[in-house]
Amino acid sequence: MVPADCDAVARIRIGGWRTAYRGIVPDSYLDALDVDRDADRHRARLARLTQEAGSGLELVAERDGRVVGWGCHGPYRDGERRTADAELYALYVDPALRGHGIGRALLDTSVRACAAAGHPRVFLWVLEGNAAARRFYERAGFRADGAKEPFEADGVAVPEVRYVRRLTV
Repeated sequence: MVPADCDAVARIRIGGWRTAYRGIVPDSYLDALDVDRDADRHRARLARLTQEAGSGLELVAERDGRVVGWGCHGPYRDGERRTADAELYALYVDPALRGHGIGRALLDTSVRACAAAGHPRVFLWVLEGNAAARRFYERAGFRADGAKEPFEADGVAVPEVRYVRRLTV
């Protein structure tokens, strides 16, 4: 990912939220998401990642010269502490292209990069009510490990569940 990709990534991420999380996250929260503000946040994070070695990797998938997917992974965050494990922070695909293998290609690339970096496991968090994403990760070898955390959206607790996959180098 390069800074020029940030606007497309923001559109994909917010489109993904509005498509996948409608009925799970309050509409007021989804409708308030702002593409320009999100793109600025991506640019700032990308600049930080460039300066901080080992802090994470941002990936984009392109089709016909257009960004159609985005994923981000790095060290697992246990509160403020980083661990030896990896974490998939985000994975989004243009909602119009779901089911075309783009998400799986991004996920496979992230998992391979985490294994090559020597991480013993990779974790991710997914909204408990997002059945499609949960099936996607389970087909890729991830399993819920029983950990749960609430994500709050406009005063509503939306539970997230943690998934894990052991890695082999």
